[in-house]
Amino acid sequence: MAKSGFRGSRPGGGGGGMNMGMIRQAQKMQEDLLKMQAELEEQTYTAASGGGVVRATVSGKRELVSLELDPGAVDPEDVEMLSDMIVAAVNEAIRLSDKAASDNMSKLTGGMGGLSGLNLGF
Repeated sequence: MAKSGFRGSRPGGGGGGMNMGMIRQAQKMQEDLLKMQAELEEQTYTAASGGGVVRATVSGKRELVSLELDPGAVDPEDVEMLSDMIVAAVNEAIRLSDKAASDNMSKLTGGMGGLSGLNLGF
């Protein structure tokens, strides 16, 4: 019976495995990602609506941290308008937070195709 010559390596020279350089690069990217995520969580993003009469601030964790209302925006006869302005300001502040996270992810991945589209929980 002939020996196959297979010694636990991949057929074709084992080119599918990760070398130490790739592993180190992946570890560095993971460290950079965690650092970036912590920095983003520390940031706040503010948006206004109604010409500035409603201002909403959210954290990088996508939590509303403050809501400022100009007293002139409070019209007991038109609470619906005030509600709409609040929703608009909060949604815009969240969008700004998401854009900052996405922009930073693009910088981190440096055009590595599929990675920039990952949902990494922030």
